[in-house]
Amino acid sequence: MRVFVAGGTGHSGSYIIPELIAAGHEVTGLARSDASAAALSALGAKVRRGDLQDLDGLKEAASSSDGVIHVAHRQDLLPAGGMDAVAAAELPIMLAYGEALAGTGKPLVTAGSIGSPGQHLGRPATEEDPALPAGEEHKSTLRIRNVVERAVVDLAEQGVRSSVVRIANIAHSTTDRAGFLPTLIALAKEKGFIGYDGDGANLWNAVHIRDAATLFRLALEKGPAGRYWHAVEDGGIPFRDIAEAIASRLGLPAVSVPNDSLMTPGYFGFLTNIVTQSYPASNLITRRTLGWEPAQPGLLADLDNGHYFPAG
Repeated sequence: MRVFVAGGTGHSGSYIIPELIAAGHEVTGLARSDASAAALSALGAKVRRGDLQDLDGLKEAASSSDGVIHVAHRQDLLPAGGMDAVAAAELPIMLAYGEALAGTGKPLVTAGSIGSPGQHLGRPATEEDPALPAGEEHKSTLRIRNVVERAVVDLAEQGVRSSVVRIANIAHSTTDRAGFLPTLIALAKEKGFIGYDGDGANLWNAVHIRDAATLFRLALEKGPAGRYWHAVEDGGIPFRDIAEAIASRLGLPAVSVPNDSLMTPGYFGFLTNIVTQSYPASNLITRRTLGWEPAQPGLLADLDNGHYFPAG
């Protein structure tokens, strides 16, 4: 299969491309810069120069491929517009792919958020839980991103084999340099301790990014249209366990912080509304339907491997 990948040099994309090539697919990656082009070539992919603002170019790339995986974002919008702007910019991109692939039955697999069904279901979120419609969630960024996810899933009605891979809150690996774990670790070093809310029983989920890459491939190869998939290995780890694992590696205390102290400009600052939530999630439908079986170390085992805590 000839696969077009947007976002191939990011954390997930740099694992997705080798996964696809190892399975016999021919991959072309989108490159905005010379550095990105070199990185794609090093991964074994062909290079298509362009950027996410060139919708006609994206449509052409999709039309000339047998399938599309999109894990890219307009990071250039962050300084001025924040995550709202980044999320909003995804919608015209998805609609452009839909226009190019309509009626072909070709796959379009995009990255989504495990939090899109909401955090107050009273049970683990499943793949059958739709992304909340706009106006039904507190955070505007999540509302916008949910509109994008629903638009992708709805492309199934236009003859696109579209699906969304909801990536766990924590995507860990030996090459994770800017994800949630490095952020927590840096914060703990800065504050001299790592905090958690209340008893720290709120549940978080995680996946090794190499296992997530396998799921993207499986969704591309055989995923039914109009579906959500859960890239979740650890479906519910108490946040306190994560905090204590980090604390033990750093030789720092893990401390329960009163909720009012968590708020800006307290311990977690703008992350407060995220770290105090509970995100239990199931992967049962994903495993049964696609045969996905995570094989990499779980979150706590990966923290024990030590690569998040280099010496010196």
